[in-house]
Amino acid sequence: MQALIVVPTRELGIQVTKVARTLAAKSLELESDQKSCSVMALLDGGTLQRHKSWLKVEPPAIVIATLRSLCQMLDKQILKLDNMRVLVIDEVDFMFNSSKEVSSLKKLLTNYSSINNRQSIFASASIPQHRRFVYDCIQQKWTKADVVHVHVNPVQPMPSCLYHRFVICGKRERYSTLLHLLRSDVPQSAIIFVGEQSEKSKKAGNAPPTTLLIEFLKTSHEGCPELVLLDEEMNFNQRAASLTDVKQSEGYVLVATDIAARGVDLPETTHIYNFDLPKDAVNYLHRAGRTVSVG
Repeated sequence: MQALIVVPTRELGIQVTKVARTLAAKSLELESDQKSCSVMALLDGGTLQRHKSWLKVEPPAIVIATLRSLCQMLDKQILKLDNMRVLVIDEVDFMFNSSKEVSSLKKLLTNYSSINNRQSIFASASIPQHRRFVYDCIQQKWTKADVVHVHVNPVQPMPSCLYHRFVICGKRERYSTLLHLLRSDVPQSAIIFVGEQSEKSKKAGNAPPTTLLIEFLKTSHEGCPELVLLDEEMNFNQRAASLTDVKQSEGYVLVATDIAARGVDLPETTHIYNFDLPKDAVNYLHRAGRTVSVG
């Protein structure tokens, strides 16, 4: 394996894998004498035995992986990073801010491979204190000291084509207010972002907020485009089916948690509704970016 690309979610991993395979095929067309470049997806939801067999039969040049599946393979020594030359961490700020991911990420950067043998690339559209982050990367020996810091500083933090608005209403009026907006806007394709269900709510046996909202829209919004649900609590097959439905639909309303906010390419999206406010400005940036992710 020559290159490893680590992504935060299975959904983004599937997307990156598709692009990588397209680029690998194009490269082979341009240089006929070049060896084929195999791309392997090592994502949550796959079976350990299947991944193991794949590595044995066709060792890949590029691996796209989620941290949990990757570390499982590394811990069992099924996969080794001795020959890795390039390590890419996508959405790196999200990974470091995730309590579920950060310890595994640090272990990957320091224990499983050496900075002397690899090029490390940390990518994100939003690293709030980017200079401090570069300093920490060097101090923690996650990267070499001669870092090339590529920071795109746009004139506008948001594209000028985006129109922003906010609505103030009582908690009990949120459903009816959203319904009014959907009826007046008549969006061709929209994403409604909803907050994750709290542990307290789960223990009480309550339905997830995403489910409650989508059930409300099914019964109250007759002319609504196809309603699709995307939530972390869904199994991998259900999540894949939801994204397939969205991409094959001529119009949709996707009710989703922040799993849809990072990197997922839905270029047909015309409207974003924050039913629950994002945690911070960075999350708002990524949610809003779903409407301008292409072009």
